[in-house]
Amino acid sequence: MRDSDSERRNRTRSSWPFTPFFFFAVVLPVALAALAYQLEPFEPVGLPVQLSRSKVAVPARNEKVRRDVEVVGEGQLAGPEDLVYDAAARVIYTGCEDGWIKRITVNDSVVEDWVNTGGRPLGLVLCQNGDLIVADADKGLLRVTSEKEIELLVDEYEGIKFKITDGVDVAEDGTIYFTDASHKYCVKDSVFDILEGKPNGRFLSYNPTAKKTTLLAQDLYFPNGVAVSPDQHFVVFCESSLARCNKYYIHGSKKGTVDKFCDLPGMPDNIHYDGQGQYWIAMFTAITPELELAFRYPFIRKVMAIVTKYVWNLHIVKDGGVLAVDLEGKPTAHYHDPKLSLTSGIKIGKHLYMGSIFYSFVSRLDTEKYPALSSV
Repeated sequence: MRDSDSERRNRTRSSWPFTPFFFFAVVLPVALAALAYQLEPFEPVGLPVQLSRSKVAVPARNEKVRRDVEVVGEGQLAGPEDLVYDAAARVIYTGCEDGWIKRITVNDSVVEDWVNTGGRPLGLVLCQNGDLIVADADKGLLRVTSEKEIELLVDEYEGIKFKITDGVDVAEDGTIYFTDASHKYCVKDSVFDILEGKPNGRFLSYNPTAKKTTLLAQDLYFPNGVAVSPDQHFVVFCESSLARCNKYYIHGSKKGTVDKFCDLPGMPDNIHYDGQGQYWIAMFTAITPELELAFRYPFIRKVMAIVTKYVWNLHIVKDGGVLAVDLEGKPTAHYHDPKLSLTSGIKIGKHLYMGSIFYSFVSRLDTEKYPALSSV
């Protein structure tokens, strides 16, 4: 005997999963997520270039750096972001998230509290007279004398405050080149600048004699580390969000223009010249499949921003390291690791010292004992 239409409808309804558990476990969270997405004012945009996982050809690699490093100052350094070496005093300066600029002795790895800026010191560079120039994310561009006197040089341009004073270097003529990674977001919200995908950054110079600030380039995508070329012909600066390094010409027929300096296997941070023909570019992450997808589709970055803002901090960095490139921008060696995330790297003798905002120590690698080997 056939079932009646009423019986079939009742049987169908009873198979639907609209139980209280299904409502609270599935329907309600999805509805709230959709509502949050619609109400959230954060609106990412498309990037002018697409990030790619294509490997940059590097003739030599060490792909297991974390396995071979020594830990320096563990527990005494809160997020040592950048590193700079004072060869005369045999000490490394580094800026930490608690405002301290600390010194680490190279010989015996003793950590000393040197001076506290009251902000968040990021990029560092030593002047010929011994002064330390500090790109402090919160305070602006600072000068710290050897007597630990702190002087604010500049913290705004044409009325727009620096929100993340970031990378810095000094030319032989005393001109200070630096970046304001974002004039919209502060350092604690820097991830939102990258997720937003808008060019909120600036590259500037400061003449300490004339006390004049000059805007060199704007509409940049989280401009980061800065390094003046040894011939003083151009300045290299990194754009983290686009995973690239540029060069700004300060002399010659191309003065005032910007060209590409080098391709990168990841998102760059600080860059330092070692005085021996090599730039060392730190990368806090490689271009992972997740990042490649997110940077291709703004709606994914909006979801990531909502999760970061209201639920928990996403940490999807992977395979960071330090890339060495020559004066032409050609990669020569890549030191990296799947579980590494770095924001600076400097070469002192046979050792590579590496800092990171994610760690409570500085890493040291003996490059003679653990070299980058030919990848051919």
